[in-house]
Amino acid sequence: MKFALWFAAAWLLAVPAHAGEAGWPLYGGDAAGTRYSPLDQITPENADKLEVAWVYHTGEIARRGPKATAYSSVQNTPILVDGSLIVCTPFNRIIALDPATGRERWVFDAGIKLDLEVPHYNCRGVTQWTDPDAPADAACRKRILFGTNDLRLMAIDARTGKPCAGFGTAGAVPVPAVLPADARKGEARIVAAPVVVNGVLVTGTIVLDNQRENAPLGTVFAFDPRSGALRWTFDPIPRDPTDPAYATWLDGSAERTGAANVWSTMVVDEARDLVFLPVSSPAPDFWGGDRKGDNLYSGSLVVLRGATGKVVWHRQLVHHDIWDWDVSSPPMLIDIRKDGKVIPAVVQNTKQGFVFVFDRATGEPVFGVEERPVPQWKLPGEWLSPTQPFPVKPLPLIDTRVTPDDAWGFTFWDRNKCREKLAAARYDGMFTAPDTGGGTLFMPGNAGGANWGGPAYDPKRQWMIVNINAIPQVTTLIPRDQVPKELQGLMRDGGGVIYEQKSAPYAVKVEWLLSPFGAPCTRPPWGELVAIDMARGDVVWRVPLGSVENELSLPFRWNLGQPNVGGPIVTAGGVIFIGAARDRIFRAFSLQDGSELFRHQFEGGIGATPMTYQADGRQFVVITSGNLVFLRSPPGDEVVAFALPKKRR
Repeated sequence: MKFALWFAAAWLLAVPAHAGEAGWPLYGGDAAGTRYSPLDQITPENADKLEVAWVYHTGEIARRGPKATAYSSVQNTPILVDGSLIVCTPFNRIIALDPATGRERWVFDAGIKLDLEVPHYNCRGVTQWTDPDAPADAACRKRILFGTNDLRLMAIDARTGKPCAGFGTAGAVPVPAVLPADARKGEARIVAAPVVVNGVLVTGTIVLDNQRENAPLGTVFAFDPRSGALRWTFDPIPRDPTDPAYATWLDGSAERTGAANVWSTMVVDEARDLVFLPVSSPAPDFWGGDRKGDNLYSGSLVVLRGATGKVVWHRQLVHHDIWDWDVSSPPMLIDIRKDGKVIPAVVQNTKQGFVFVFDRATGEPVFGVEERPVPQWKLPGEWLSPTQPFPVKPLPLIDTRVTPDDAWGFTFWDRNKCREKLAAARYDGMFTAPDTGGGTLFMPGNAGGANWGGPAYDPKRQWMIVNINAIPQVTTLIPRDQVPKELQGLMRDGGGVIYEQKSAPYAVKVEWLLSPFGAPCTRPPWGELVAIDMARGDVVWRVPLGSVENELSLPFRWNLGQPNVGGPIVTAGGVIFIGAARDRIFRAFSLQDGSELFRHQFEGGIGATPMTYQADGRQFVVITSGNLVFLRSPPGDEVVAFALPKKRR
């Protein structure tokens, strides 16, 4: 058995923007990121009859070759733009398909070079924008906007795929990311779909973890979507001493620290002119002795004014993050009907399995947030917050209480080996600081809980659906004088990965806590799909997500849960669609009780979030498939559409 190492009357107000459309116009389904569709052709009663309607191959494997493909991830969620299905490959080729047949209409190639020194090619999504001042037949009146692996923003015509000449130079604008002098190509990239709020185009960047303390800055950039002119910038690390948040970076550390970037997906509330930023941790991830203090605005949900980029409100969800528990799940904007009132809310899932719910206009907690004491043991020179924020409701989605007696195995032998590993690692509960020697147990590890795939929401029931991981991790700090001299950036060492963390007194080894058979050392399920009533803050149901049948070649389904990335979608028909799990099985679940309705085995990985739309009278569900670096999935280049069989005439 071999597992990968990693793997919107009140009712009307509750329906999010765009939900009345029968398409999927934006990455998260709508501007609020609810991943909800009003389509109801597919139901729990007929989902088992779904079949493959068409398959399109991007051709990227043959075009890029096996080496580049191995350093790419297929995580794209297509969108429907002006009657075409728009797909983005990991190498920033934009493809328009006929949504009913999968026939290719046009292709635009951003022309990126395969020269990243720290390669990981990816494109999770693109966005669309219509220029309200342009004539109806003007070129680029409706445009597709996206970022690239080589730090450009691009605009192309939605009808033809040709570059928008008035946007920057030949349709491209370089994103002026601030990089250290010795930065390598690929340390900063654009992967997530940008967002547009009231005519302002906003993007963040992804910054490679654990390379250095002076990592690329985590600046968020806003541009004019017509011309590409820079409108404003926001750095989540406050460099201005007059900013009150500057005082949370002791000893002037805000002036020398990098990252705290926004690498996941943002959402917008256009009526309030707000853009919601999930901000990651500062550099480096596992040592904070050189950036003492709470470190605002890192590890936070930050809300900016779209027109100016000024902070409207913020909530830090992890003080002084040294666990790589950055805010990675996209925020989601919903209206909660509670106690006879409608609350405009923002929901933020976290890697710890927490679900924070705030009034999106004011930032006040809907269910309450408590500062609770956390473990205070630390290595010399480190700094810890005495408390961390915990939501009162919903309760944590993961049980983080772990002792050696909680070891799990298929046999007595591997269970005892796991018991020994658990006993060797320091664990005083959640928020135990990283250690040397036997290392520190993180439960969950830095894959979550919830990760970048994000949740989905059914506005009728007011239920949120989210997939989570529950896999233990051991993190060990290595004193600088014990770091191998040949270490350059990172190196694999047996069952883990060593990261250099330049300028810090320690490098770090990160490894998943696995048995000799390769399974996690804690009790399953290791991946779950969870439904939460957001009006009450209570879990409705939870089911394992993923089976080990492909690992064991057994003739039965053993649903122990699997490591998962990507997220779910929900339809008015009462069906949830999700890939995500490492077992490469695309599934449909009943929204009512979580029972499995449909499954389809893929050859390649399915770590993208699906989408759905209607074309020629049929509801289609589409997911992209291919290589996933962190789950070590087999390669692929497929865009696959599912639908019910055509009715005979």
